[in-house]
Amino acid sequence: MKKMNVVKGNHDFNAIIEYNHYVKDDDFVIYYKENNSSIYHFGISVGKKLGHAVERNYQKRRLRNIIDNNKNLYSNNLDYIIILRRKGIRRTFAEINESFISLMNKINMKFSKGEENEK
Repeated sequence: MKKMNVVKGNHDFNAIIEYNHYVKDDDFVIYYKENNSSIYHFGISVGKKLGHAVERNYQKRRLRNIIDNNKNLYSNNLDYIIILRRKGIRRTFAEINESFISLMNKINMKFSKGEENEK
């Protein structure tokens, strides 16, 4: 994941989350919001309740790898915040990859139907 595709600021995280469009399952909650640029942005959040710093950093590395491997799923005009849930920590890489792909497909289906443009 390139630096220009990363959401880091607390203000940016809050703006995307407060927009209140999201999809979720047992492993993730993915918030998304349209942006004005021609590139997508990602922010990753792993809460302190999910483990020590070593475990949280390991989970973030796995998520960045999944994001890099599935670049064809993203809309270029969206910002995403990915929040890992407790069940996602116990899953294998293949299981969370499959979960991530299914959630991204749900987001893409919503935008292809035009549901998000009405709000």
